[in-house]
Amino acid sequence: MKKIIALFSSILIVLDQLIKYVIANNLELNETKEIIHNFFSITYVQNFGAAWSMFNGYVFILVIVSFLALFFIYMLFIHNKNLNKMECITYSLLIGGIIGNLIDRVFLGYVIDYLSFNIFGYMFPVFNLADICIVLSVIFLIIMCVLEEITCKKLK
Repeated sequence: MKKIIALFSSILIVLDQLIKYVIANNLELNETKEIIHNFFSITYVQNFGAAWSMFNGYVFILVIVSFLALFFIYMLFIHNKNLNKMECITYSLLIGGIIGNLIDRVFLGYVIDYLSFNIFGYMFPVFNLADICIVLSVIFLIIMCVLEEITCKKLK
């Protein structure tokens, strides 16, 4: 199962980097291409922080945190564990997302973001595929924890 995590994570990383390459080479910085009027646009931005531009300018710290997160995810949740399919998908998404943004931070000094949504008049912060992977993995982790808790209570 660990080979599946490596393969799926690698596919996500390549896809993430390919999309970012296309965006950076076809749009000017801060250029927007509206896809769905007043709802969805492709906007090329450079994020020097993390989500919602938190820790803006602390790229080195974000790189260190990313490496530590990858290390602890592997050691605590993957290494020497028998994982089910849902766990493999979840950790693949998480690792792929972290590494996708980590590559940008290490080689560019910022993360390329491009997905822009206007939700009922609120301009949601621009994000990317790697961010989606991380958010989905966290949602899956929460669901798995809740289901495990429910299962444990039923067994008592």
